[in-house]
Amino acid sequence: MEIQVGKVYRHFKGNYYYIQEVALNSETKERMVIYKPLYDRKDSASWVRREAMFFEEVPLDRPDNITGQKTRFQLCEDLSKDVAGSCK
Repeated sequence: MEIQVGKVYRHFKGNYYYIQEVALNSETKERMVIYKPLYDRKDSASWVRREAMFFEEVPLDRPDNITGQKTRFQLCEDLSKDVAGSCK
């Protein structure tokens, strides 16, 4: 899977994030995803995560997996129709 810049993804804990950019780690050349929360957070306006972690599997029975997702983040196709039902 490859990150889609300019799209919205849902985290398995239920929050939504906008993908700003994919960057390379200056030391390792590993792909890093730069994303921002689509809700108010006082601790940071943007976040960075290794792309490999972005799609890592999350146990379905994990107590904080409120969305029942198989991966940490899932692409949301169209938030304007139905926020709860728009994620793959």
